Amino acid sequence: MTTPTKRRKWPWFLGGGVLLIVIAAIAGPFIYIHFIQADPPPKLTFENIGANAGTTTTAPASGATTADPPTTASSSGGSASSGSIDGTWSVASGSQAGYRVKEVLFGQDTDAVGRTSDITGSLTISGTSVTDGSFTVDLTTVKSDESQRDSQFQGRIMNTSQFPDATFKLTKPIDLGNLPADKTEVTYTATGELTLHGVTKVFKVPVRLEVQGEALSASGKMVVKQTDFGIEPTSAAGGLVRVEDEVVLTFRIGARAGP
Repeated sequence: MTTPTKRRKWPWFLGGGVLLIVIAAIAGPFIYIHFIQADPPPKLTFENIGANAGTTTTAPASGATTADPPTTASSSGGSASSGSIDGTWSVASGSQAGYRVKEVLFGQDTDAVGRTSDITGSLTISGTSVTDGSFTVDLTTVKSDESQRDSQFQGRIMNTSQFPDATFKLTKPIDLGNLPADKTEVTYTATGELTLHGVTKVFKVPVRLEVQGEALSASGKMVVKQTDFGIEPTSAAGGLVRVEDEVVLTFRIGARAGP
């Protein structure tokens, strides 16, 4: 009688083992995401961007020191404090751009965020219009809080050895209408070409513009689909581990007067 009893226990032990594996698969990601993994960075905002825009990594003018305040604009640049923002405005240090995308790990959602400060470019303002503008983001320097994610981003996903940059070029002037008053935020629509992963698409992007003394600040976001740019979203374990197709590209740019 003892032998049959032992045999009947095997299915129970096997079932219990499978149950433990399922619990571990669910609880493990939950514990990691909610108790171990650091919270994703907050969304990019205007906070302190004016102060950042006033500092530049370019060499100071002759006779100036790195502690000197930013010089006022010359005839080729703008001057917000004088009531005019005509001229060329170049990206200043403190600017940021990056991505935010939803990751799903065994049913648990988390935001993956990667950013870089390696942005170059400028915009030209004439009267009440932004007549020209183009910006380049160095994707090879985009970093998140996970080195393994960054390796995937640089390699299989974005292939930055072949496509190192993302660019946005204005294709239509932006009518500013009434220029924003100092420290007043106004939203406009920028129409331009986004080039990513070797593919170019036209986007209309809501852009918030603010004048802060001798600096301009702009921030915005655009929602793109990876598949529209020939990028296959990450998926593994039968879809239990995956990255959503939609990605939010965000930017916060400070600009200083002059080329």
